[in-house]
Amino acid sequence: MNTIDVFSPIDGKLLKSYLVSSSDEITESIHLARDAAQLWADKTVKQRLACISILKQKLVTDCDSITDQIVAVTGKVKTEVVIGEIYPLLEMLSFYENNATKILAKQSVSTSPMAFPNAKAHYQYQPFGVVAVISPWNFPFQLTLYPLLSALIAGNAIIFKVSELSLPIGELIMQLIAELDLPDGLVHWVVGGSETGAYLIDQRPDLIFFTGGHATGCRVMASAAQHPVPVILELGGKDTMLVFADAHKQRAVNAVMYGAFSNSGQVCVSVEQLYVEQTIFNSFVDQLCQAANKLKVGHGDKGDLGVISSKAQLALIQSHYQDAIAKGAKASGPLSINGSYVTPVILWNITDDMRILQEETFGPLLVVIPFDDETDVIERINKSEFGLSASIWSQNTSRAEHVANQLEVGNWAINDVIKNTGHPRLPFGGVKNSGFGRYHGAEGLRSFCYTVSGLISQSRYVQEPNWFPYSNNSYQAMRAYLDTLFSSDNLWYRLKRNWPALRYYQKYSALHLTQHWQNFIIIILRKLN
Repeated sequence: MNTIDVFSPIDGKLLKSYLVSSSDEITESIHLARDAAQLWADKTVKQRLACISILKQKLVTDCDSITDQIVAVTGKVKTEVVIGEIYPLLEMLSFYENNATKILAKQSVSTSPMAFPNAKAHYQYQPFGVVAVISPWNFPFQLTLYPLLSALIAGNAIIFKVSELSLPIGELIMQLIAELDLPDGLVHWVVGGSETGAYLIDQRPDLIFFTGGHATGCRVMASAAQHPVPVILELGGKDTMLVFADAHKQRAVNAVMYGAFSNSGQVCVSVEQLYVEQTIFNSFVDQLCQAANKLKVGHGDKGDLGVISSKAQLALIQSHYQDAIAKGAKASGPLSINGSYVTPVILWNITDDMRILQEETFGPLLVVIPFDDETDVIERINKSEFGLSASIWSQNTSRAEHVANQLEVGNWAINDVIKNTGHPRLPFGGVKNSGFGRYHGAEGLRSFCYTVSGLISQSRYVQEPNWFPYSNNSYQAMRAYLDTLFSSDNLWYRLKRNWPALRYYQKYSALHLTQHWQNFIIIILRKLN
């Protein structure tokens, strides 16, 4: 059988070897998950949350052990693991414990007493069934567990695949899942690379949640379309930070350091493009260079940035830097690489033909671009093929919000960066090449369900006005009904001109006619109010 060796990006040492899941194993996982999904869906939301609740305490009590394992696999520094991998899960679990029952409750809706006499209507949320979660290597713990737990709370079974670079995290997740009171076969882990992911999709799960790059996301979507299976795509970004001259300068500089270089820039919402108003551009760049030089790279007690987790990503970062320098960019310093550690670099004198302006870098390189005109910079930002997140910096928050609402992104923040994307109440997702669909918040939890609409009629009428047989009289009566209800002129004029045609409804029983006109009067009174 094929195996995958996983090496630590910190020192290159072998962490563990894993057997690749066979096609038969994946097929069997789908079958077992379908059986378990039926049992799980029968539980109330409150019961599901009770089964999962122990995980929150495990994340707290085992924080050090979990952190050490994630550090070894990803090369992050410890604080980054706690902030980016563990803390968002605790916030999410707390939010859903308090709100999921209400979010997923059946919703009653009003019905027109004339069009739907003696009827009640509602819609409700049903779990899809089996959800496939395919997660990336940059946040393998959080970006697997967040959609996995959301899907579980919504009532689904799960089959998940982590990146082949992050297999020990998949093992860690299964160890945590084993401690929960879940039905047998509800959660499955498959091991492998792109071929395994493709085979999993071909087994027709009921929903696919994919986090990763744009190119792979397009392939996932194309494969899913063959069946068809709905997908949620959380793809990459080329996120923008826009700093006006009246911004709080030091706060903005510190925010840039975090927004651009947290996890060594390996964050889908990393700031990769910084637009600074021309009047403060030179001084702001100087401050950025000074701040970047103070960042510490390494895993010492005071390390700020860890390693680049993927060798392929390291090569892309190098090529983006070399291309920019060859085309005239200025830099805060050379691209210093020590093993998989990369020192952050600020770049300016950027031109449109540079790859670093067009492609997602996903590393500790930040381009800084001056702007004079607000309208022009908005237009330039919106030309990007990506649309995940942005931040706007100004002490005039009304102006900043006006700008934010013109940006083609799925998420924005004013005078803060990245943090908003982890808010448990805010839906998260992108537009354009950054994907579609949402998770987090109420909308995100409902994304793991399909909506079922229901209408219950308690009418005992033998006939309804819209039923056969049709005639010219029935057409004139319905036309009069529409005119009476929806025309904009005086109500009494509408009644007067339509009364002869409306009398068509006298063909129904007296009870029917009386009830209809009672309801009709109710509508009129509502409109007059």
